[in-house]
Amino acid sequence: MGSAQIAILRITLAKMARVFSGIQPSGDLHLGNLLGALVNWVNHQEEHESVYCIVDLHALTLPKDAEELRSNTLELAQLLMAVGLDPDRCTLFVQSHVPEHSQLAWLMECTVSYGELSRMTAFKDKSDRSDFISAGLFTYPALQAADILLYDTDLVPVGDDQRQHIEITRDIAERFNHRFGETFVVPEHVIPPAGARVMDLQHPDRKMSKSQHSVNGTINVLESPDSVRKKIKRAVTDSDGEVRFDFESKAGVSNLLSILGAATNTSPEKVADSFERYGDLKTAAADAVVELLTPIQERFADLQADPAETRRLLQIGADKAREVASRTLMRAQQNCGLLEG
Repeated sequence: MGSAQIAILRITLAKMARVFSGIQPSGDLHLGNLLGALVNWVNHQEEHESVYCIVDLHALTLPKDAEELRSNTLELAQLLMAVGLDPDRCTLFVQSHVPEHSQLAWLMECTVSYGELSRMTAFKDKSDRSDFISAGLFTYPALQAADILLYDTDLVPVGDDQRQHIEITRDIAERFNHRFGETFVVPEHVIPPAGARVMDLQHPDRKMSKSQHSVNGTINVLESPDSVRKKIKRAVTDSDGEVRFDFESKAGVSNLLSILGAATNTSPEKVADSFERYGDLKTAAADAVVELLTPIQERFADLQADPAETRRLLQIGADKAREVASRTLMRAQQNCGLLEG
């Protein structure tokens, strides 16, 4: 058993772990978000003390239309609740509603080095694709570290693509603790429970993603039933006609099996045993996705009809978050030598 696993076991045995996850309000949620991540978020509510943040400040690192950002933030909150995040069982809030995030971020920027930030692969990737490179895009990891450390977070469940961000957060916390005394809980990176591997319906060699602009390959959570059925019916398969779960040689068919399996809580290998023809598989996958999305869309419509209630729930979440965040910020400010006001 490795040191990370031992630490996680210790946390689990000692108390209910506190888990932190964040999501940007970048537009429509798609089926990959739902089956690959948000299902786990809902489950975490039952198992851990869960803190979920809509990171609207991070969204500003690239140019955004103001009204679109505001609308996307509210809509994302409503979608997260419709998916199953319960404000009574988790802390759900908008990042900018808790000013401690920005305040602690400055202390983090003064703790992390220029060299460390310049080596972040996410910055290199995004800056290569952008005409305007903001300073915020460069210091993004410092704000992300503040997001996590504010809540004495024990566990951060993210995929391998985010491992570097958690490692730099740990480095920042350990350096601050070394300089100024024990201040922050040093979080552990954990790979979340395996979510469904949901790939683009037209390009099954890559993940379903809004950023890829693959309209026919992406199913949004708010997609109409007719559109869902059309997209799945047109999904890329292959020419050999065998229904078998094998992403290496049968990516398109395996993607449909993965989607159907996740939507029906069945392993894709077991699902494959029930079909001999691609057409039947596509019909079953479409039916299952429509059945999965319909209650979410109905709950979303109810929430969308009463935006004031969504704002009220987000304010409750922000108040809960500030109870923890304000104590952590005060501890950090005192320990690093800032004069109390």
